[in-house]
Amino acid sequence: MNKRSLLVPVLLAFAIGSLQAGPAVEYKQVAPPPPPLYGLGFYGAIDAGANVYQNTFDSTTFTQDDPGLPFFGSSLEANPQHDVGVFGGIKLGYVFGTGLVRPTLEGDFFYNGFNLGANLNIRDPVGDVVASAHPSDWVNSGAFMANFILRFNFGRFQPYAGAGVGAYYAKFSNFEVHIPATRFFGNDEVTFNSHADLAWQVVAGADYYWTPKFSTFIEYHYLDYTTTFASAVGRDFVTRHNLDVHVPSFDLGQHLVGAGLRFHF
Repeated sequence: MNKRSLLVPVLLAFAIGSLQAGPAVEYKQVAPPPPPLYGLGFYGAIDAGANVYQNTFDSTTFTQDDPGLPFFGSSLEANPQHDVGVFGGIKLGYVFGTGLVRPTLEGDFFYNGFNLGANLNIRDPVGDVVASAHPSDWVNSGAFMANFILRFNFGRFQPYAGAGVGAYYAKFSNFEVHIPATRFFGNDEVTFNSHADLAWQVVAGADYYWTPKFSTFIEYHYLDYTTTFASAVGRDFVTRHNLDVHVPSFDLGQHLVGAGLRFHF
């Protein structure tokens, strides 16, 4: 038997084996799942921090220059204090969309406590200090704000900025002005219980999302209490003593820095 006759049975065996094996198996590549979306929809948050500075009024000197009124020629120097306070509250909001820029509406409700006071010096007509006072009191206030915010989506990291408007309610604990007895004012106590008015704020911060529905954040507020009760206290003081002094109305601007936790529903 020659080599060619041996080759024919071998080729037939391979052909029969291929037919019995069936068609070739095709493998399809499965697409990876889409990345998770962080910080969508409704949320609630809690936050707390420090009221680090208050813009009350510039250091000012008031002079009694009406000869028909008491203490003609005397002056009152007023220098504000800037003590640190605390704040803490809750937020409720909704994030619109899933893109890079996400508009957000938010209700921001928080307690804001701080110390409001000033250092006062009274000088006689020749310039000598004849009395000093350090009126000061802890102010308990609540702010109720509606914020419009733009959030920027970079995955887990989401900075944001916005502004809000609303109202505040503030109450002194027991505001008193004590001045040593002199021929000028003697001792005095100013009673001023509470005040409510408009408020507005500017907000900026950033979230880091640990899961699609939970983040920690830091936040800064510039909070402005308009037509503030501090002006009313000053006007009450000068009216009691029949002073020809103009006390301007001024807003109470405050700088708040805090941190918090955010939970999406």
